[in-house]
Amino acid sequence: MRLILRWVVLTLAIWAATAIVPGITVHGGARTYLWVALLFGLINAVLGSIIKVLTFPVTLVTFGLFIWVINAAMLELTARWSTKLDIKDFWTALWASLIISIVSSLLRGFYKKATPF
Repeated sequence: MRLILRWVVLTLAIWAATAIVPGITVHGGARTYLWVALLFGLINAVLGSIIKVLTFPVTLVTFGLFIWVINAAMLELTARWSTKLDIKDFWTALWASLIISIVSSLLRGFYKKATPF
């Protein structure tokens, strides 16, 4: 159940990023957003985790801000591997990854407050 909830949160965060950041579009409806979120989650879990471990010293020196760049790169990779997601350039991906991070954190915070366990 928790995995499905995290998937829905990521889907809503990607929707928010496409609504706020110009230059990022998802071609389709709710199913397409779910597909893009699934693909982004898998890419970020597998490749993102490896890259985050390898770049830990840089992340430490930049006080964690380099994670933002890694997430933008994973979003770019998702766009490259999916025909349903278009991103104009890296700066767009950078801003979109910031919005996705903020919205995901806020929604996870609301969920944690709403559940007693």
